[in-house]
Amino acid sequence: MQKQTATTSLQKQFINDSAFTNAFVGIAVYDTETGKYIHQYNSNKYFVPASNTKLPTLYAGLKYLGKQLPGLQYKEENDTLYIQPTGDPTLLHVDYKTQPVVDFLKQQTKPIVINNSNWKAEALGYGWAWDDYLGYYMTERSPLPVYGNYIKWIQQRNVEERDGKMDTSGIIFTDPEVNWDVQFKTGKTTAFDVTRPRTENKYTITEGKELKKELEVPFVTNGLQSALELLKDTVHQTITEESFRITNPEVIYSQPVDSMFKPLMYRSDNFFAEQTLLMVSNVLFGEMDEQKLIAHMLKNDLSGFPQKPKWVDGSGLSRYNLFTPEDFVWLLLKMKDEFGLERLKTILPTGNTGTLRNYYVDDAGFIFAKTGSLTGHLALSGFLITSKNKLLVFSVIVNNHNTSATSVRRAVEKFLQQVRREN
Repeated sequence: MQKQTATTSLQKQFINDSAFTNAFVGIAVYDTETGKYIHQYNSNKYFVPASNTKLPTLYAGLKYLGKQLPGLQYKEENDTLYIQPTGDPTLLHVDYKTQPVVDFLKQQTKPIVINNSNWKAEALGYGWAWDDYLGYYMTERSPLPVYGNYIKWIQQRNVEERDGKMDTSGIIFTDPEVNWDVQFKTGKTTAFDVTRPRTENKYTITEGKELKKELEVPFVTNGLQSALELLKDTVHQTITEESFRITNPEVIYSQPVDSMFKPLMYRSDNFFAEQTLLMVSNVLFGEMDEQKLIAHMLKNDLSGFPQKPKWVDGSGLSRYNLFTPEDFVWLLLKMKDEFGLERLKTILPTGNTGTLRNYYVDDAGFIFAKTGSLTGHLALSGFLITSKNKLLVFSVIVNNHNTSATSVRRAVEKFLQQVRREN
């Protein structure tokens, strides 16, 4: 890549936008036709990229997961079915109606035993904000995810007349059904709420005034324990844990890989991202260890980063991640060359879709990009097709802003739309 470092009037106008007062801004816009950068500003400096971290995660998945997700490893010996998890996050997930792994387990007549000796990771990632554990966006990682590793708690109130009075009694239920410890309390507010301790599946419910309210709350995975409890009623089998070693296992494949990669990008699904790294690690090394995989990727497939990043998780939840705008441009070019732009167009959100909803409305079909968002940090990296049908690859990252996220996003949008018009 050749570099062009001159600062244009458009770039100066963007940098001086009031949305970036006291913020740290990085820009890299690369013209694939000329092989030159047409905009650079702090492009080789390190930034917290937030969910742009999902781009190297996507690369790993595209590179090593083939066409179908590995759903389960198994081997039959001595009238017993030995199974080992693969980290597949689509098992019993609400987004997937067909469930090959469940169908396979339901058909078994032999005793089923499971072992997760290939699990070498932790439930929560390095550098995650521990007190976000109740948030749907910080679902625990696990060797055998089920139902997305969260429970949907639903409060639904009856509103009907009985004996001349309005009955507003409520019922609370879960999807899937659970038999875990639940207690109720009266809250100081009128909002439906569900809490639990960080390390226990003991839930406290505060009833609300809403007619219907749903809350998606991650559960504590406890290794395989929670998954096996929830699987039992579904597969109508008791699966027991035992110590054993599988050699040369068979694999049950679950879903087409792009059926997971698209929601991973479109809704910036942290859980799918984390489990992607774990699945790839299991494919390459026979164990789920995201740190081992990241080190391997940086040493081999991704050794060409212009500035070697600090990459610590799959989702970008950690503020320890550090990448440069040039890193993302290089990576996107590599992904285009290896996997094809047309495939990436189906995976990345375009204007007014996914995490770009209500943005780039007039640019649908001309921008394909990954967003990133943490408090004070925003990022956008992707492909831009210009008014002259040029293909640009860009990365814009803003760190430490103290204005509204909307004002920052709109400023980036205005800049990229002008770049598209001028090129």
